[in-house]
Amino acid sequence: MTADARLTIRDVASRTGVAVGTLRMWERRHGIPAPTRLASGHRRYGERDVELIRRIAAERDAGTPLALAVARTTRALDAAPTSLFAALRRQRPELAARTLRKATMTALSHAIEDESLSRAERPLLYASFQRERYYRHAEPRWRQLAAGAAVAAVFADFAEVRPARDGPWEIPVGAGEPLRREWAIVCYASGHAVCLAAWEPTTTDGASERDRLFEAIWSVEPGVVAQAARVCAALAAPHAPAVADATLARLEAEPAPTVADQLVLATAITGRVLSLIDGGA
Repeated sequence: MTADARLTIRDVASRTGVAVGTLRMWERRHGIPAPTRLASGHRRYGERDVELIRRIAAERDAGTPLALAVARTTRALDAAPTSLFAALRRQRPELAARTLRKATMTALSHAIEDESLSRAERPLLYASFQRERYYRHAEPRWRQLAAGAAVAAVFADFAEVRPARDGPWEIPVGAGEPLRREWAIVCYASGHAVCLAAWEPTTTDGASERDRLFEAIWSVEPGVVAQAARVCAALAAPHAPAVADATLARLEAEPAPTVADQLVLATAITGRVLSLIDGGA
């Protein structure tokens, strides 16, 4: 919890002139503002949230679409992201990280992918594979995923950018960049939102594939997933600005999934994970 996160949503509405209902809609659809949650579940906001909302409101008054206004103001207040995991931990400190073995990460990733194939309509899809060889192993699955997606892009240590043809965009991650150590998948669509972000500590370097460990967070909260999609768009933008622009436009157009949608999704993913683990995935 940041030191100045003590304002209620009504305090923020009073100071910014943006209605409480609008603030809740922005958080639900775009993950902005991102309040700190007290143990009671109540939201609290800080001065950065107030400044962010004021800037977004000014952009909106100038006629800027909401998703673009959110992206511009977030970039103006924050340095360009280099890590999805770090950005989510910073913006959503209430998300608890869990240490998972590679087998569990694989089962959870496959469950998310399978649910996305079966449920998500024209989703935004991003994934981080660390190494190109890991992506090539999963490439047949991702060609299927990309075929039904509005936007699909994957990050790894590719030699160069490869635009989408019959698969997702391939976005290179340079040596030493934090994303090079991350395993992630983000899927956002109408009625469907889920993300998984994980970081592999250096202590696992040299470990066997079976013994690799990851610090992971995952969520089906639409605001969190929208934030993750925006971070992925920012990470892709230097190499593929068209991917970033299409992502922001889609976030602007898509209605946020409902609580009922997300409860069904969480249950379905959990069931798939348990089945995969029990089956020895």
